[in-house]
Amino acid sequence: MTDRLYSVEQVAERLGLHVRTIRNYVRDGRLNAVRIGKQYRIAAADLEAFTGLPVPATARETAGRRHTEVSSIVQVEAVGAELADRLTTLLMGAANTRSPADAPLRIDTVYDAERARMKVIVLGGLADTARLFEYMEGVLAS
Repeated sequence: MTDRLYSVEQVAERLGLHVRTIRNYVRDGRLNAVRIGKQYRIAAADLEAFTGLPVPATARETAGRRHTEVSSIVQVEAVGAELADRLTTLLMGAANTRSPADAPLRIDTVYDAERARMKVIVLGGLADTARLFEYMEGVLAS
């Protein structure tokens, strides 16, 4: 629950309704609101109770929380099947031992035995991806 208050105009925009409709809901008592001066303000909790859905954060509210993600494809040449299996096991293990609170880390590996080539596809946060590449380098350097 948040202390955020919305204007009638903001609620109308979020719900895709006319401002007059929202004012009527408030006047009829269907939507709880507080009158501040000449304007109504609707608490986020009251809006959630009215719609039955959580109020999504606006872009302005989430502007302080920066999100970064890396998409990478790593191609490894001259790799045998045994090394490809070992590398795949290491990467999958590293991805699965992370905390659930962390951003998701997705890994996919493809091995082409005919060309002795392996591709590793990684989608995740900056730090996790960098750590993964260090693991890969350690295995490939040995």
